[in-house]
Amino acid sequence: MAKGYFVSIYRAILDQKKFAEYAKLALPALEAGGGKFLTRSAAVAAYEKGIKERVVILEFESVEKAIAAHESPAYQAALKVLDGGADREIRIVPGM
Repeated sequence: MAKGYFVSIYRAILDQKKFAEYAKLALPALEAGGGKFLTRSAAVAAYEKGIKERVVILEFESVEKAIAAHESPAYQAALKVLDGGADREIRIVPGM
């Protein structure tokens, strides 16, 4: 079974306070769902239409586990705290 990767690409962090509160809840929620953080940092280089903003990548045992972690009550609570504090997109993709 292919691993699942949870990729969060930020365009901008709009409210640092909301973002900090979100991070306090999101990190343990995603780890409790089986996620292993591979990176949580600003991009070193960005090409084409990319911007040098925060990128977060987590590895899960499967796509299904990544989706379940996103849908978990604990992570949904973190999303409520973020409440427009960031402009980003999240993608869940399978490994090769």
